[in-house]
Amino acid sequence: MKNVILLLALTSCLFGCNNVHRNERVSLQLEHEKTPAIKSSDTLDRLFENKPEYLADQFDFPIGKPDAKGYYNAQKFKENNHLGDDWNGIGGGNTDLGDPIFSIANGYVDFAENIGGGWGNVIRILHKHDSMWYESVYAHCDTITVLKGTYLRRGMQIGTIGNADGIYKAHLHLEIRDRIRMDIGGGYSENTDGFLDPTEFIETH
Repeated sequence: MKNVILLLALTSCLFGCNNVHRNERVSLQLEHEKTPAIKSSDTLDRLFENKPEYLADQFDFPIGKPDAKGYYNAQKFKENNHLGDDWNGIGGGNTDLGDPIFSIANGYVDFAENIGGGWGNVIRILHKHDSMWYESVYAHCDTITVLKGTYLRRGMQIGTIGNADGIYKAHLHLEIRDRIRMDIGGGYSENTDGFLDPTEFIETH
C-alpha cells in the first residue's frame, strides 16, 4: 500500500511540475544517492595517481568559454537560498536551448545521468586542485556528451543547455561544492555548508 501511495505522489508531482516558473523552487529531495560514497581518501587519491595531467590547474566558466560571454547569471548563489548559479543566454527565454556546456576544469566524470524531477540530466565532475577536492554539478542539461568514469580537460564540451524536460525555460544550473559526493539535494537551502559561490570561486581561480 505504501508503494502505491508513493507512486501516486511522485506521478502527481511530476505532472504538476510542468507549469512551474523558472524562478520558482522545484526541490525534489531524492531518497538515495546514485554516486558511490567515498570509503577512504586513498580510494579517492587513486583517481589521479596515474593521471596527473588531469589535475585541475585553473577554472573557467561553463558557458561562453572561458568568460561566459553571451550569458548572464539570472539567479545568483544565495539569492532566494539558491545553492548555485543559473546561467541564461542574453537572448532570454529558450534562446540558449542546446548551447554547449563545458567542464570548468580538468577532472573526472563521477556521474552523468537523468535523475528526473526538477533536475533532469545531471553531470557531476570531481576536481583536485592544490591538494583540495571540489565537485562541479551541471543540471537541467538537454544532452550529456560524456560518460561516467572518463577524464576530461578544462573547456571540453560535456553537454548542452536544457530545460529539465520542459519544467523551466532553458538555463544551466551550476553548483560548486567543497564537500564532494554529497546527496544531490534540492537546489535551495538556507544551509550552504559544502557549497561555494560558483562565480566567486571561478574568478578567484
